[in-house]
This record gives sequence, structure tokens and C-alpha cells, in this order.
Amino acid sequence: MDQVHVIRHKVLIEGRKVRAVARELGVSRNTVRKYLGVSEPVHQEQASRSKPMQEKIAGRVEAVFEQWHGRTTGKQRVTGVRIHRQLLEEGFRVGRTSVYEYLRERRRREKEVFIPLVYRAGEMAEVDFFDVTVDLGGERRKVWKFLIRLMYSGHDFVWLYEHCDQISFLDGHVRAFQYFGGVPERLIYDNLGAAVKRPLIRERKLTERFQALASHYLFEPCFTRPGEGHDKGGVESRGKGIRLKHLVPIPRGSTLEAMSQGLLAEVERDSRTRLHDTGVSVAQRFLEEGEKLRPLPGVPFDPRRAVAVSVSSRSMVRIEGGAYSVPSHWARLEATAYVGVEDVRFVCRGEEEVYPKKGFGSRQVRYRHYLPELARKPQAVRQVAVELVEELGEPYGQLWQLLIQTHGERQGARVMAQMLAAMVDHGEEPVTKALIEALASGRADLLALAQTLHQQTPAVAVPQTLQSYQIESGQASDYDWMMEGGQDE
Repeated sequence: MDQVHVIRHKVLIEGRKVRAVARELGVSRNTVRKYLGVSEPVHQEQASRSKPMQEKIAGRVEAVFEQWHGRTTGKQRVTGVRIHRQLLEEGFRVGRTSVYEYLRERRRREKEVFIPLVYRAGEMAEVDFFDVTVDLGGERRKVWKFLIRLMYSGHDFVWLYEHCDQISFLDGHVRAFQYFGGVPERLIYDNLGAAVKRPLIRERKLTERFQALASHYLFEPCFTRPGEGHDKGGVESRGKGIRLKHLVPIPRGSTLEAMSQGLLAEVERDSRTRLHDTGVSVAQRFLEEGEKLRPLPGVPFDPRRAVAVSVSSRSMVRIEGGAYSVPSHWARLEATAYVGVEDVRFVCRGEEEVYPKKGFGSRQVRYRHYLPELARKPQAVRQVAVELVEELGEPYGQLWQLLIQTHGERQGARVMAQMLAAMVDHGEEPVTKALIEALASGRADLLALAQTLHQQTPAVAVPQTLQSYQIESGQASDYDWMMEGGQDE
């Protein structure tokens, strides 16, 4: 554009000759004459030239692609060099440039044309998992970021999970719908195993648990074409953006729960200043979309996975590589484990026990489950005394140290076993209270404990009509009398 102005000024204003201006600027006289008639450069379309060599090799090149279909990979793909060599071996007299130009045009024609879409409030959301790196409890680990993006407003829900499994997938939906305060009409997924059991055999076969989730919240699950992640490009690009904007430098935390809450709060703050394409903030746009979401059902979906388990003779249950103790009277029974993201709940005959979920090879034992057995096995008490008193808390740690000092571990374990028997008979709370009182009075023997428990035992209420009756205790002579036939002398 500057050159056009200079040429026009020199000729039309300064009165210079075309030949002199062309020589001075290093352009042809035809160029100078052309710019004298226009005020800016004009691109002229040139008629396409015939390409006889490309037309000659086109059929054979397409045949080679057809023949080699299924015999290539992403890293062992067909290149221009390989096609050119193949044509030379077959007797074609063709230059490499002609082959390259044909393949370039072929790729241009095959590339997909994307359609500009329109999103309506409450209509659609996109879902995906992304791997991210965090410092969890001082250890650098790879975890998974679950993301749901409302496409109308661009509002996001994000949460971090230990695993990219179905339980985390379902739990993420429950949390997201609760966070949004409603449910979009359609959700878009790729063909991940947590949702799709069989992606391409006539029709997709959904997993039972995902189908139950969709039925509970009444949304329509939609899926991208296999291998075409850009079909849900909104969540793909947003997932990368959140990773670069909110997860750099690598975040640190003691639990994924706390890190997830912090990340979600940061993304929510960002939505108040981040502008939508319409010029308003994402948060303002979400206020409009929130009114169009479908209402939540009365009860949230339970993402836990139910698993039938057997309780061993040690009253232990194994699930997902971890071992957990359950009450000893569950031993050798069948129970049900409800496996969640953060905990595991065991249910048997109307009773339940809940544990925080641990990794493969872990073992969690609660010795309260074994009090009846420990009351009969002093040697076992001696083996687990440290773990037992730590679980029971004070004053049992103080009692155990006192018993070791006065009786030694062997005899002290016998006394502790009798103490546990009292807990089985009277309950933990009364025994603990009685033990505190006995220790406060300077006595820690079983007699003092028994006296205190007797004082704490409430009197039995007797009806008025039965208060005049007196029941005598039995004697050995009474049993002899009954054995002899019960005849009076």
C-alpha cells in the first residue's frame, strides 16, 4: 500500500517519468502504469492452469491409498516421498513437486468443514475428564479433573478425583447438578467406558449405572463420533484453559476434597470477570441460563457401586484390594459393600459400618469390633494393646500403663480382658465413666470398678401390683429336693 502511494505521488504530483520512477524503485514500468489507475493494490484471481501430470497420476495415487488402507498407522503413515517412490517404481515419469501438490490439494478437500452452532439456555452441556498433576500430601501425583461446561453461558463445574472410573464419573454429575441448581436437557460425551458399554455395534449400549443416572435426572445423553474429540470442542478447549490458568504452578494440598473446593471457588470467581462472546460476564449469562435448567429431583442419585462381599472368619472384608474389619458377629455372613469416591459403607442385617476409602494393599481394623473375643483372649489383648488403647482413647491408655507397672504385661492383659468383658456387658460409656471415677479416687482395681458400675445401674421399675411379692433366691437344697421328686416330708 505504501509503494502504491509513493508511485502515484512521484508520477502524478511530482511529474516524474514512468521510466525514471520504475528504475528508482526497482519495479517494472507495467507495475507503475497499473498503480497509476488504482489507489490500492487489487488481487486478481488467476484462471486455474491445467495440470496434465497431476491428472495422469491421480487415478494411481488414489488406488495406492485404497490398497494400503489398514496397513498404516499414525506413525507409519503414507507420505509424499513414499508415493513418489512407488510411482517411479511403476514407470511413471513424474517429479516430486507434482506429487506434493496433488497430495496437498487432496488433504485440503478431505478436511472437515465445521458448522457454527447455536446454543440455547439450559439446552446443552459438554462433559469430559482431563489428567492433571498435583502435589497431594507432599507427593506429586497424576489425578483426574472432571469438567461439565454449560454451553450457553460458558459456566463450569470442576472437581478432582483419584481415579477416572465410573464411580467418579457418576459422582461428578451429582455434584455438578447440585452446584448448577438444575439439569440441562442434553449432555455430550465421547465414548468413554464409564458411559458406553458397546460403542459401535449397530447402536451404542449404555452401562446400567449410567443409564440409571440419566433416568434419575431425565437428561438425554448424546455422544460424539468415535475418535472425533472436536465434536465437543467447547469442553476440550475449556479443560486446557483451566489447566493453564488455574493449575499452574502445580497446586498443593493435603486432600483432593480441599483442593477441589479451592479450584471450584477460583473458577467461580473467574466467571465474574471472564467475558462471554456476547460481551457480558459468564456469571451474568449463567443467571439467565439457571432459570431454564430442569429442576432437580427430590433425592439425589447415589453414585456408589453395590458389591456383594463375604465376611471372613476373622471378620474382615476385602474390596478393591483393601481389607476392612466389621463387627465380629458378622463373621462368615454375606454383606453388601457400597463403594463411593471417598468412603466404603458395609451393610449386614440392618447394621452398617463406614470407612474412609483406602488404596490397594491397605488394612483398616477397628478393635472395638472384637471386644467379645478380646474379653476371652488375654493373650490377644496383649498383642494388640497399643492399637486397642489408642482407639479407645483415655483413660484406657493411662490404665494400660498403670497395669503394666503394677502387674506386668501378662497379668495386666488379663485384667484388661476383664475390663473389656465389663464393656461388653454394660456398654463402653458406663465403663469409661466408672473407670474415670475409680482412677480419680486413686483405685484402678476391678472391685472399685464393679462397685461404681453397681451404683450406676438404675433400679428396675416394679409395677404396683407386684411390689408386695417377695422372691427368695434359690438354694442348693432346693435343687436336691426337686431331684428327689419334690415330695414334702
